[in-house]
Amino acid sequence: MKKYNYFISALMVSALLLTSCGNQNGNGGSNSALASNNAEKVYVAPGEQDEFYAFMSGGYSGNITVYGLPSGRLFKEIPVFSQFPTSGYGYSEETKPMLNTSFGFVPWDDAHHPDISQTNGELDGRWIFINGNNTPRIARVSLSTFETEEIIELPNSAGNHSSSFITENTEYVVAGTRFSVPVPQRDMPINEYKGNFKGALSFISIAPDTGRLNLDFQMMMPGFNYDLSHPGRGKSHGWFFFTTYNTEEANSLMEVNSSQNDKDFIAAVNWKMIAEYVKNGGGTKMATEYAHNVYDEHTHSATSTMKKEVITVDPTKVPGAVFFLPTPKSPHGCDVDPSGQYIIGNGKLSADLTIHSFDKMIAAIEGKKFDGEAYGIPILKFEDVLAGTVKSGGLGPLHTEFDDKGNAYTTFFISSEVVKWKLGTWEVLDRQPTFYSVGHLMIPGGNSRKPFGKYVVAMNKITKDRYLPTGPEMEHSAQLYDISGDKMELIYDFPTHGEPHYAAGIPAELLAPKSKKIYRLDDNKHPFAVTSPDQAKVVREGKEVHVYMSTIRSHFTPDNIEGIKVGDKVYFHITNHEQDFDVPHGFAMIGQNTSELLIMPGQTKTSLWEPKKVGVWPFYCTDFCSALHQEMQGYVRVSPADSDVPLTYTLGE
Repeated sequence: MKKYNYFISALMVSALLLTSCGNQNGNGGSNSALASNNAEKVYVAPGEQDEFYAFMSGGYSGNITVYGLPSGRLFKEIPVFSQFPTSGYGYSEETKPMLNTSFGFVPWDDAHHPDISQTNGELDGRWIFINGNNTPRIARVSLSTFETEEIIELPNSAGNHSSSFITENTEYVVAGTRFSVPVPQRDMPINEYKGNFKGALSFISIAPDTGRLNLDFQMMMPGFNYDLSHPGRGKSHGWFFFTTYNTEEANSLMEVNSSQNDKDFIAAVNWKMIAEYVKNGGGTKMATEYAHNVYDEHTHSATSTMKKEVITVDPTKVPGAVFFLPTPKSPHGCDVDPSGQYIIGNGKLSADLTIHSFDKMIAAIEGKKFDGEAYGIPILKFEDVLAGTVKSGGLGPLHTEFDDKGNAYTTFFISSEVVKWKLGTWEVLDRQPTFYSVGHLMIPGGNSRKPFGKYVVAMNKITKDRYLPTGPEMEHSAQLYDISGDKMELIYDFPTHGEPHYAAGIPAELLAPKSKKIYRLDDNKHPFAVTSPDQAKVVREGKEVHVYMSTIRSHFTPDNIEGIKVGDKVYFHITNHEQDFDVPHGFAMIGQNTSELLIMPGQTKTSLWEPKKVGVWPFYCTDFCSALHQEMQGYVRVSPADSDVPLTYTLGE
């Protein structure tokens, strides 16, 4: 009951803070927390471009949103785990396989933590990775096309939350399970959780040239909750660190029963040692099933392969590879500073921040300074690995990012603030309120060896009175702080789509020059591509009809089709013949049970239409492409199922 009262008190404090912070000036007008000259800091004049890209997870949207900093302008939503009718992702025949899983077609997920590829610990801008939390998956998105190229499902996992973070040379993208589960899955009583459930930590290798993913091995850890993670870098490269909570292994009334222990753990995993163990034949092959979906830029098509086994590793079989670092209390964020020396445990039920030392950890391991074990994994003594404590005075620490001046920035959810403190001295240097209930924060490059310490973006969970009301629910709020000086300065608010849990930022100069403008038509290897209008045709194969169609400003070829029958399956294979940047064409057919298509220059996409009614039905371009856009249309004549109307197609007749 004492623990329960603690939670009630924390909630009351949170509510009071939200009430007192709202409309501090007593009105919703011109007075605000922003200084008048701050508008100049975020203003990007017409024709000019932003300094940074910010890639924000969409949370329950399942996608990634792309913003510019400092303007806060939304550039794009990249469909990843969710169907996206704007472009036809997940609806077109080419992209449906991207959403295949061992559970069948899953058209949604909960996307949390994007991470940009690195070389020598510095952002290189090749790919961005993100996790699907609900149906455990990892996706790789190309940062030249801004399209999802690969999704791999993770077996033996549930609540894929401590993901998707990469090692400093993009050797692995690593994913940990939030919910421990029976491995292999089986019918068993839930109350037999303790000692019987496992927490899988997945290590997915990344091919250096293509980015192709491969589930290399899974570590079967004790049945705790593995919440967040980050890789070692610099001197700690080769290690990975995971926060855990619910070391009590509770399975009910979790807000009380999983918060009894004064300390939980950060799991330190020597992935290089385990990878070598697996390479030399270690581990156990386990029968399972998981989907691996790959999109080919040349065929503009995805394929889905069902994998049948995975290598699992018992950490107790690899002595010296895994250790537990005691950390107060129910730690959430797990962050590593740019040098790789300090591992920060953000104990969400602690007012203080715990900082572990990598050097001290290695010394404690070598000196065998253990304080018992958990399921055969040594527990290091807390005092022997502790580098220091930040006495913050805040409530609910969650996440920490770093600038290029040796400073760290931590969010506090309950007290709604960002606190700046000094690495090494642990001195609090500044604190600024957020509006309201901040979760993650992001400094461009702040999760690398080379941060770009100009801005920090706070991603807030509650918007309340920051914008005009839009009914019971509002978009979440991001707040931009200038951190170039000694004190943080709030300079801008902007709404964010979905529920951003984390973000990754990169200088535009590293990314913009690599951005693909068109797909070359002569490189199009799609099996139904039409590379010149004279190749357009309509072919019947039983009840399937394939329309080989081209499109260019401002007509479709063909644009009149007859001989289609009720009950047919009509596949429109549409190739965009434009070879000019930013001239997509759309396609929509009346009565479509999928979505429209948006076809990029040089690309081929396919829409399935199953006519159910006799008549003459129009199709048209959905993307305004020219002064004659309205004329970009056509007709399909649909006859009864037993009709003998011949199949014909025309243009200009």
